[in-house]
Amino acid sequence: MPGLVDGKVAVITGGSSGIGRAAAFALAREGAKAIVIADIRKDPREGGQPTHEALSCEGRFVMCDVSKPADLQAAVAAADEFGGLDIMVNNAGVVVMGDFLEFTEEQYDRQLNINAKGVFFGTQAAAKRMVAKGGGSIINVSSVLGIVGNGAVVAYSASKGAIKTITYSAANYLAAQGVRVNAVHPGVVGTELVTTDFGLPMEAATQVFPIPIGRPSTAEDVSGTIVFLASSLSDYMTGSSLVVDGGMITSM
Repeated sequence: MPGLVDGKVAVITGGSSGIGRAAAFALAREGAKAIVIADIRKDPREGGQPTHEALSCEGRFVMCDVSKPADLQAAVAAADEFGGLDIMVNNAGVVVMGDFLEFTEEQYDRQLNINAKGVFFGTQAAAKRMVAKGGGSIINVSSVLGIVGNGAVVAYSASKGAIKTITYSAANYLAAQGVRVNAVHPGVVGTELVTTDFGLPMEAATQVFPIPIGRPSTAEDVSGTIVFLASSLSDYMTGSSLVVDGGMITSM
């Protein structure tokens, strides 16, 4: 049977590791023709074979710093080799830790330039290609902390909240041109960004955050939602936020 994204071509920023890596594997399993991994590193942070080499479909790696619009334009252009862009997953992100009262302009710029600016110009670059092609799906990875905020990571929450409203506004602009734009808001996910950068071991996650479902999520839990938004099953959805957090924000 054909997969949910049979024959489609995707670009995933931050696709070498974490949620982006899981999304690449999930899209490949569902019949993607080719996936371009756009990242600043080839090797997964969690170890293993580089994502673009481990896919069950065609894979390419493009060096991409998402804070640079030219890099994002080159990443989406790489999809032309396979017939053009159908799916864009703006997933790349960082967390810059620091006390709010001591947070510097340099820290703030790094946080917003990667998370918010990267999604803005990634969405723009993808949309130009998709409008010319006649349609497509853009999925922006935000966070539950872009909905509720958190005092421990004020700038991170700001950047993820910006992703939400970029998504809504771009969806409104592009709907009549056949391009859908939706956001995914993961909760506590067992990736290096959470365990190492946030400094939250998974065994402590349910003690720090209320998670009614009883466990933190895996990157694979989030990747299924990304596949859904990339597929025709969500054809009537645009400007939506899908929260994948095990019920976390309903209990905060």
